[in-house]
Amino acid sequence: MQKLTYPGWRTALFIPVHIEKFVAKAHTRGADAYILDLEDSVPLALKAEARECVIPAAKIVSQGSADALVRINLDERFAMLDIEASVDESVKAIVVPKVESADQIRAFSQRISELEQAKSLPIGHTALIVMIESVDALPKLDEIASADPRIVAMILGSEDFSATAGMQPLPQTLLLPNQMVALACRRANIMPLGFPGSIADYSDLDAFRKTVQFAKQLGFVGAFCIHPKQVEVLNEELTPSEEEIENAHGLLKAFEDGLAAGKGAVEYKGKMIDLPVVERAKELLRNAEVRS
Repeated sequence: MQKLTYPGWRTALFIPVHIEKFVAKAHTRGADAYILDLEDSVPLALKAEARECVIPAAKIVSQGSADALVRINLDERFAMLDIEASVDESVKAIVVPKVESADQIRAFSQRISELEQAKSLPIGHTALIVMIESVDALPKLDEIASADPRIVAMILGSEDFSATAGMQPLPQTLLLPNQMVALACRRANIMPLGFPGSIADYSDLDAFRKTVQFAKQLGFVGAFCIHPKQVEVLNEELTPSEEEIENAHGLLKAFEDGLAAGKGAVEYKGKMIDLPVVERAKELLRNAEVRS
C-alpha cells in the first residue's frame, strides 16, 4: 500500500456519535471534517449502542464537502469492535487516541485492511490520525509517526498529555511537546495537527486566534475542535490569504527566473530566496488548492 496523503482538513470538530441532535446539526458548523466520538464523550454503558450509530451518523455529517472521521477507544475491550463498526465507504479516517507504540498502529492497520477487503473498499481507503496523550509516548514519536502508510497526521492531546505530565495545559507548557510532535511529523512526511494551548478553552477567542496564528508559524496545518467557535477561527487563520498566495506565486517565478540565469538564490521583495523558502511557498500553494 502506498503512503496516504493528508486530505487538507483545517478543522475536525468532535461530535458525540450517540447524541442525535448534535449529529443532525453537525454539517452546519463549517468544519472540514467531523470526528464521530466513541471515546471520551460516550459513557461506558453506551459504547455498544454508540457503535451502531457510526455509519448512519457518518452519512449525515458528511453532507456537502465535509468528511466523517471516527475516534475509537484504545481500551482492548473496545478498540477492534470500534474499528469493525467504523470501516465503511462513508468514513475517511480513524483517530486513534493515547497511542504509545507503533505496534498498536500496525495491528489496527492490519485489521482495517482485512475489513476493507471484505467490504470491497480500496486498500488504503481508511486513513489513520494518531493522538499522542502521554509523556511515555514522547521518546517513541519517530517510531509511531512512521509506523504505517495509513498515518496521515499526528496531534498532541493537550488535556490528557498535561495530566500525565502533572502540568497545566497552557501555551507555555504545551509549546515544547507540540514542537516535538510537529518535528516528528515532518521527519515522517506526515502532517502536524494542533496548537500549543488547551482545546477545552474557547472562552477568549482573541487569545485563541493568537494561539492559532502562532501554531501556523510553527508549521501546524489543522487542528481538532470541541466547539464551533473554534472552527471559525481555525478556518480563517489556516486558509492562505490572497496576499499570501500572490506572494508565493511571485516568489516561485523569481526563483525560476534566477535558476534560468544560473543563480541558486535570488532576491525577492527585499529577502533572499533559496530552496527552503521555495519549499514553504509550494506547501502554502498546495494547501490553498486543497482548501479552495
